[in-house]
Amino acid sequence: MGRIILPVSVSLDGYFEGPDRELDWHLVDDELHTHFNELSARMAAFLTGRVTHELMEEYWPEADRDPDLSAPEAEFAEIWRSVPKYVFSRTWDPEEHRRWNTTVVRHVDPAEIEALKSAPGGDLLLGGADLAATFMRHGLIDEYRLYVHPVVLGDGRPFFPRTATSTVLGLADTHTFGNGVVLLRYLTASP
Repeated sequence: MGRIILPVSVSLDGYFEGPDRELDWHLVDDELHTHFNELSARMAAFLTGRVTHELMEEYWPEADRDPDLSAPEAEFAEIWRSVPKYVFSRTWDPEEHRRWNTTVVRHVDPAEIEALKSAPGGDLLLGGADLAATFMRHGLIDEYRLYVHPVVLGDGRPFFPRTATSTVLGLADTHTFGNGVVLLRYLTASP
């Protein structure tokens, strides 16, 4: 059975976006990008919200045509095009958004998500803060990968939403990249 893996880059003070939604503080060099490529290439599918998918779709479909692109970025462009994508949107017309190996899903149904996890192919990569919050509420995330960037933003949008319940996680692994980013890999506790 596949797992749902949530990778997220956060500042040292817990923000995933700056106060004006900026992401320019992310320290993604070739080493970190290669790591993301290795993770992404193993996925059976990407699960994203509409906003995240639109941001990706603006750049990655033809990014590798740029001769100045780094080798890891060009590699990711191919990975992004080839991996199946499930985009959760209540507003998109599924017939109009079939490009780039994309399927539109109207809402998060835990039974349907469990069926996706049970399908052959492997793990599923989750992206998008609002969608991740919904998956968290339903207890659907199996692994959290926090990439802590050595930056203190002071303000912005916190990644983890306020909640009345706590989630117990177990530390599975850590890794420090050459640029100072630290990966904290947590697994959800078994019920």
